[in-house]
Amino acid sequence: MELEMTAAGVQVHETTAGRVLLGPGARRCVPSEVDRLRAERAFVVSTRSAAHHVDECLADLGSRAVGRFDGAVVHTPVHVTEEALALVLASRADVIVAFGGGSATGLSKAISARTGLPQVVVPTTYAGSEVTPVLGETRDGAKTTRRDPALLPDTVVYDPELTLSMPRGLTLTSALNALAHAVEATWAVDSSAYTDALATEAVSSITQALPLVLDSPTDLAARGRLHSGAWLAGCCLAQTRMGLHHQLAHALGGSFDLPHAELHALLLPHVTAYNLPAAPAARERLTRAVGDDPVQVLADLAAQHDGARRLRDLDVPRDALRAVAERVAAAPYPNPAPVDVDSVTGLLERAW
Repeated sequence: MELEMTAAGVQVHETTAGRVLLGPGARRCVPSEVDRLRAERAFVVSTRSAAHHVDECLADLGSRAVGRFDGAVVHTPVHVTEEALALVLASRADVIVAFGGGSATGLSKAISARTGLPQVVVPTTYAGSEVTPVLGETRDGAKTTRRDPALLPDTVVYDPELTLSMPRGLTLTSALNALAHAVEATWAVDSSAYTDALATEAVSSITQALPLVLDSPTDLAARGRLHSGAWLAGCCLAQTRMGLHHQLAHALGGSFDLPHAELHALLLPHVTAYNLPAAPAARERLTRAVGDDPVQVLADLAAQHDGARRLRDLDVPRDALRAVAERVAAAPYPNPAPVDVDSVTGLLERAW
């Protein structure tokens, strides 16, 4: 979304269009979506964990499948993109199909950015980046982010059956990653009635459906609601400017090569506790959405993770925290609470 202010002080919001398929078995529609794009040569990219889904997709595509690359990894490192790009160009593909979480989507966007190829993205997690015109890439340990409507995938296919094999820990951290998009939208500098509605429904859907999925992993209806919530949360990410939470995730993730979803999950309660005193409207909206103290709800969900729940558990050195805070404070994202070195260092210390 491009947000501008007219001379009369009227906000102008431009939303991006997108085609979304949602429901059990939706993945089998990939060939018809390729046809709809008038494409004939599909190259499939994925994470290694989604490779078995790719096997099924390639069979469905038949002669339209011209290649695959299963090496998508977190933070979209440029050297991996260049490796995949060489294969795509050699195959003369005219569409990219992506299977996996945010890593697969990131790789698909990175290839599309370099080739102009259309994209059909099939998420197997709750990342949300598949409905955003945003691409984050890592080179030499530094992550940079750009926003361009041309990066938005042409079709997104949500099939809750694809999430049935997600480990419990990844289900939790991936859903909290999606939740972070919606939570940050509630205090975004460019929030609107539209994004407030998206964020409120996303927070409500995810916080209600996630415990059901954790208790009953085969509950397709609950998983479908999680996918719906992640979709709306991703739309929040597309429509608003993210703040301190996402800036910290980018700074830490790019510097220490940390798992994206797990990092978002452990940071979210800490950043929310830091920001809400300076964002009363966001606090009121989140409280209505979760029916309780939002910080406590987020902390309780994060505490169910059996893996890393602190930065120290991810082997982040404590003596590096201030340097991260200095980098963040030097070029802060819009944020309701002050972004200064001492305050951010204190937040990171608590997360550590």
